[in-house]
Amino acid sequence: MELTSFVGRAAELAQLTQLFRQARLVTLVGPGGVGKTRLALRAAAQAAPKLADGIRLAELSGLRGPERLPEVVADALELPDRRGASGFEAVVNHVAARELLLVLDTCEHMVDTCALLVNVLLAHAPGLRILTTSRQPLGVPAEHVVPVPPLGLAEGEAGEAVQLFEQRAASAVPSLSFTPEERTIAVSLCRRLDGIPLAIELAAVRLRALPIGVLAARLTQSFTVLGAGRSGTSTRHQNMAATIGWSHQLCSPDERLLWARLSVFGGDFDVTAVEAVCTDARLPAGSVVDCLVGLVDKSVLLRQGDRYRLLDVIRDFGAQRLEEAGETALLRRRLIGYFHTRLREFEERFFTSEQVPLHKALLAEHRNLTASLEYADADGVLLPLAAAMWPYRLCAGHPAEARYWMDRALAQQPEVSEDRVKALVWATTFAVIQGDAEAGQRLAAVLQEQAARLDDLRLQGLALMCHGMAGALAGEAQEAVAELRLALDRLRKHGTELDVALANLRLGVVLALHDRAEAAIGVFEEVLRLVGADSEESYVQGHACGFLAVAQLQAGRPAAAEQAARRALALHDRRADVLGVALALDFLAWATTGLGRHQRAALLLGGADALFQLLGRGRALDNPQLLRTHERAESGLDRALGNQSVQQLRRTGASLPHEQVLVFALSDDAAPPAQDEAPAHGGLTRREREVAALVAGGLTNREIAERLVISKRTADTHVEHILAKLGVSSRAQIAPLVPPEPTPDEH
Repeated sequence: MELTSFVGRAAELAQLTQLFRQARLVTLVGPGGVGKTRLALRAAAQAAPKLADGIRLAELSGLRGPERLPEVVADALELPDRRGASGFEAVVNHVAARELLLVLDTCEHMVDTCALLVNVLLAHAPGLRILTTSRQPLGVPAEHVVPVPPLGLAEGEAGEAVQLFEQRAASAVPSLSFTPEERTIAVSLCRRLDGIPLAIELAAVRLRALPIGVLAARLTQSFTVLGAGRSGTSTRHQNMAATIGWSHQLCSPDERLLWARLSVFGGDFDVTAVEAVCTDARLPAGSVVDCLVGLVDKSVLLRQGDRYRLLDVIRDFGAQRLEEAGETALLRRRLIGYFHTRLREFEERFFTSEQVPLHKALLAEHRNLTASLEYADADGVLLPLAAAMWPYRLCAGHPAEARYWMDRALAQQPEVSEDRVKALVWATTFAVIQGDAEAGQRLAAVLQEQAARLDDLRLQGLALMCHGMAGALAGEAQEAVAELRLALDRLRKHGTELDVALANLRLGVVLALHDRAEAAIGVFEEVLRLVGADSEESYVQGHACGFLAVAQLQAGRPAAAEQAARRALALHDRRADVLGVALALDFLAWATTGLGRHQRAALLLGGADALFQLLGRGRALDNPQLLRTHERAESGLDRALGNQSVQQLRRTGASLPHEQVLVFALSDDAAPPAQDEAPAHGGLTRREREVAALVAGGLTNREIAERLVISKRTADTHVEHILAKLGVSSRAQIAPLVPPEPTPDEH
């Protein structure tokens, strides 16, 4: 998202436009603060309309180890589960048949790993183009390196650097206008800053407090004090560091301290997190808001709605100050403690109507949660945090990522403890969700042995439940039902309401998957009674309704199955659980086939096809009961419509936008509405016009995402496309070009 106007770079943009026609890998190379990321995003936005699948941005600056690179790229591609070898395969499979531009931003700290990833992706995806930014080339044979110079300084180049300085100065002081003499000083100042955009922006904001002549004099003096020379190959790096250091000197002592402490965050953050992590007797909570405002005013912090973030080079500077102050370990412990508390609060309220809003709030903290895990791992205190993260991973549908961190935590602390047993409960659960029978049985056996040593009847009941789940996956259905019933009895006496609901849910699933439909229906109805008719809890109800649909189908009640499957779909969609939604679409398609609505059923199967492809996995129908039901539905469709027509309808369903599939599935329509994508107003699609109207109404990208029920990344991409299509450089210029969308009451 561009928070400020885009200045200059016409020659570089033209060069990139030409390169994109022939090159599949382009790397923008230049020093920190020179504007590589802004240029990459603008070039990508201009290229997007020519790409069937658009652009995706992977920000790599927060990575602290190369093993997480596939996870971050998969996250950029909006793939559901992002960890490990299967996550890497999912990335390759996802891009293989797509035509898109992938932007890898800030590669310099893992050049070799990025080079390997790029080589594999380009080899397997002929329609893929990759644009990277780095302080050094990747060194890949297909790479086209484009140096990103500082902004133009010579008068003959129309003074792009001076233009940027003047624009940022006008933003800082709206009434400001330069005299010819002052413009000469501005040219000199921009030369002193080597035309580096970030340095220019940091300097321009000081015009709120200083006349330009005093600013230029103090800047030169500060450079001398800070040791920035005018010779050698690192001059620009020195000047960038000196400019940031000068901005640091101009901050108040509290602002400097907060700047250093904010560097501990892995992503953006809100005031509540800052007050919890960064304050103490030296920096009282009451001073935080004033310090944040001061850092925003000085362009140290960027404000996005109710959240803030540091640019990478400014975060690095703060991290150095934090290390010099000897506070790095302290602030990391505070960050770990803050998010451990947030996760424990989510655990306590998981089985309530607060589940979905609490989960969404944690989704916004994903990069900070990952930073907390990495800090805890490095300090040998990972187990409590990893064990407390199960509800976040469960709601998001990330079993592989959950197991990665739990496996590390279990290996790190082998001594028996309550946290270790809790981690084993959920490591076993996630292994079963993945369909990993061997790991499930191995973990369940260790869990039972260690739970017995704690002499805790609740934990022993959970261990028995997990052992039954793992046994069912391994094909021991009769024994599993007996164990799950015994676990349920124990948890009714010694467990929580959530424990009882989960044990019932798992018992019901095993019964439904092993031809005991009526018994399963009774158990699922008990689960829904436990949750409560008025509850907005999503996970337990969603899975209970989904497998209730399966059981109702087995019992010969397709209408009841359809009703249950629709409810499951709506519940899973509230959490953006892709696997849950995919399964619910399948269940709904089977029920719809049973009702004789064959065209609708084939379209729904196509919608499920697309999601299972996105997941990079099969349909998870290795259970004979599910497989038989699915094959029976497919055979019924072939008989009614003919295989060729069915396949065409499935392809149509798979090609529909996800939001349209959901609206169609939750309606009673026989076919989805026709897509209205006719270009208008500068070539904007209907969705882009909708986003543009919300931008014009003053909403941030995060608020737009919430309003339209899309991811923030998707909203960011829409705004970039709109800026490029309308040929404007800032959000403020969108409003006059696109009229607001009518409200529902307008005619």
